[in-house]
Amino acid sequence: MKDSLVVIGNGMAGIAAVEELLRRAAGRYAVTVFGAEPRPNYNRILLSDVLAGKSTAEQIVLNSPAWYEANKIILHAGDPVVKIDRSERQVVAESGRSVRYDRLLIATGSVPFIPPIPGAGREGVFAYRTLDDVERIRERAARSARAIVIGGGLLGLEAARALAQIGLEVKVAHLVGHLMEMQCDPAAGEIVRRAFEKMGIGVLLSHAADEIVGREDGSVEGVRFSNGDAYEADLVVISAGIRPNAVLARDAGLAANRGIVVNDHMETTDPNVLAVGECVEHRGRMYGLVAPLMEQARTAAAVLSGDRAVPYKGSMTSAKLKVAGIDLVSMGNFMSDGAGCEEVVFSDPGAGLYQKVVLQGSRVVGAILVGDIRPAERLKALLKSGEDVTLARATLLRGEGAPVSVADLPDDALVCGCMGVSKGAIVAAIEGGCVSREDVADKTRACTSCKSCGPTIDQLLQNVLGGEYVKMDAAAKPFCACVPVSKPVLRAEIMLRGLKSATEALGALGNGVGCPACRPGLAYLVSEVWRNRHVEERKHRFINDRVHANIQKNGSFSVVPRMYGGLTTPAELRRIADVAEKYEVPMVKLTGGARVDLLGVDKADLPRIWSDLGMPSGHAYAKAIRTCKACVGIAFCRFGVADSIGAAVAMEKAFEGLYTPHKVKMAVSGCPRNCAEATVKDIGLVGIQGAWEIHVGGAAGMSVRKGDLLATVAAREEAIELSARYLQLYREEGNYTERTYGFNERVGIEKIKEAVFDSVSGPALYARYKETKALVTDPWLERDAPVHPRQFEALEPVMAGGSETVEKEEA
Repeated sequence: MKDSLVVIGNGMAGIAAVEELLRRAAGRYAVTVFGAEPRPNYNRILLSDVLAGKSTAEQIVLNSPAWYEANKIILHAGDPVVKIDRSERQVVAESGRSVRYDRLLIATGSVPFIPPIPGAGREGVFAYRTLDDVERIRERAARSARAIVIGGGLLGLEAARALAQIGLEVKVAHLVGHLMEMQCDPAAGEIVRRAFEKMGIGVLLSHAADEIVGREDGSVEGVRFSNGDAYEADLVVISAGIRPNAVLARDAGLAANRGIVVNDHMETTDPNVLAVGECVEHRGRMYGLVAPLMEQARTAAAVLSGDRAVPYKGSMTSAKLKVAGIDLVSMGNFMSDGAGCEEVVFSDPGAGLYQKVVLQGSRVVGAILVGDIRPAERLKALLKSGEDVTLARATLLRGEGAPVSVADLPDDALVCGCMGVSKGAIVAAIEGGCVSREDVADKTRACTSCKSCGPTIDQLLQNVLGGEYVKMDAAAKPFCACVPVSKPVLRAEIMLRGLKSATEALGALGNGVGCPACRPGLAYLVSEVWRNRHVEERKHRFINDRVHANIQKNGSFSVVPRMYGGLTTPAELRRIADVAEKYEVPMVKLTGGARVDLLGVDKADLPRIWSDLGMPSGHAYAKAIRTCKACVGIAFCRFGVADSIGAAVAMEKAFEGLYTPHKVKMAVSGCPRNCAEATVKDIGLVGIQGAWEIHVGGAAGMSVRKGDLLATVAAREEAIELSARYLQLYREEGNYTERTYGFNERVGIEKIKEAVFDSVSGPALYARYKETKALVTDPWLERDAPVHPRQFEALEPVMAGGSETVEKEEA
């Protein structure tokens, strides 16, 4: 008969220990898991993605109900344990259910700390710790305009950013004088503050909440601080830290200080009871980041399998994080606490860069890196080894002597900071049969959170598998369950069989029907394969593409006419003003792409407005070429070295009307000052003395990414042609809804350069681009010849609200 293992806690640390135990000794125990939340184990790191609407609760599940069933694990979700009876070796749950154990693993995690602020119990005030918290916050946010987050640590900042992304005006109030004091010194915290204020999030430092004030109905109205400041809020999130959840263990007579006391084998004062995670205190220390908890889980699993040769000696205090798109690493004594500490510092706050190494005598004892974290692994190795760096002080932050490739990293180097996965674990997974990034993620959990470790995993795959590894084709996923073939196969079959419409493709290669997720992507793919010589079926397009305007939350539409390079004329502006007055447009706004947006337009008015404007579509509603932003350049600017206006107009005219896997934004800057922000666009040109730099794959929205330098060329015409080659490669190889920055990271800039500059593939890409562009027409001309009799009629809505109105008829 199997021994019984009971796990109290269905979170990341407890289930990580169970997963490791299954790898080491599958079948040794009959495993029962109790969880307080009514759901399977999920990735708590991704809560902010759910809050921002970027992921659903289902998408962040780590272990599905089927996983528990397949591994014969009994899960009691939503039934927390309320008592541990050590004398009878059994646990008792809230439901009254009792289960006997031979070994017990406590992984109760932590609870949010709610400061004793008067009014903290008001309606509209929330903790931020669980999926239930997130669902309640989202429900409140849907009817709120302003939010205050109390707490400027990592979790609080993630919550603030997510709330801003769903449209709220957000302020973060932090008790101390700089953000993220557990990972940042004041200088690093200042860079993080600037980044958040650039996103429009207010930051209130040295602000202690005195009272959460409310209305007569008991709901929150705002927050008053001890310095006398007060701010209105419809929603308050408290993220003021966590406390180990050691109540059960303490009540059972186990030793507990702040956390449950464990030895190097993760055993409590009862050798039959182990504990892991945020509830644990080891050698007087507690850990809140995932990586140390994964190390504890591995040790606990080893002990449960009979192996005591993997003790946990504590974790080096190293945090590798990504906050608002900023890479940040802190390690060791980064605050220079202690006698004899001195600092080697490089700081460029304007560029978002800060690097500091703390030395004590001749040894590295701490470091913090913000923006550029390339020296991290070298510094971590020096911190661990205690090596004398007297002769290397001048090069500590220059990257000299640092590993030049992943092959040089030690096996214990942390590759995935989110999930605590080392290089050695990833290499072992690859040697055990993993052939793709997705395989590695399934096996190790690496690259399942922020995904910034993805390129490193790709390099390890290349190193281990060598010529057997083909990055773009390995483990190709089905296009959709409705069309169960990979995109490369689907593309080839569409061409081979002469399938000219999405309906034909669904009939020949799919289930004949498709779904809302795959039909628009399939419609795009057919048009791209046949270079606009396909059969257009509007029923498979989004509503935006059916009426060539962007639907708003109230069912109205927006109109954004194209203004090449941001140039306009008094006559155009008069026409826009006349149209706005004639049709009583509720809002006229300048866009971030330097265009004019007419918002709140009725569907039936769209054709007449387009006609009165007499301007082409700006495609602001579509997955297509958007605008090309430009600075003044040599026309008027004292610093200009290139004709940015001329280049922007030429590039926008060259690419307008092309549909793409996702929206494509462009910019041209006339000098290295880069006022048009060309380096964070999908395609950007930067003029330097006598040449143009071409940057591709940049981003400045939910993700921030500096574009890759594709080339530096002398002539504007050459820059536009190379940009066209890149664009066509993205149009053909990009996955539908994949932005260029994701495409670049997935494929790799070197592979992209090979395709763009190859003497055969490069000109072929350009030829296919020109063939497609030759058949582009202005969609706003459909005002004169609608493709459907009721294309622009206002139909009765079936369901209103949210981000889209679903209509009874296809337009």
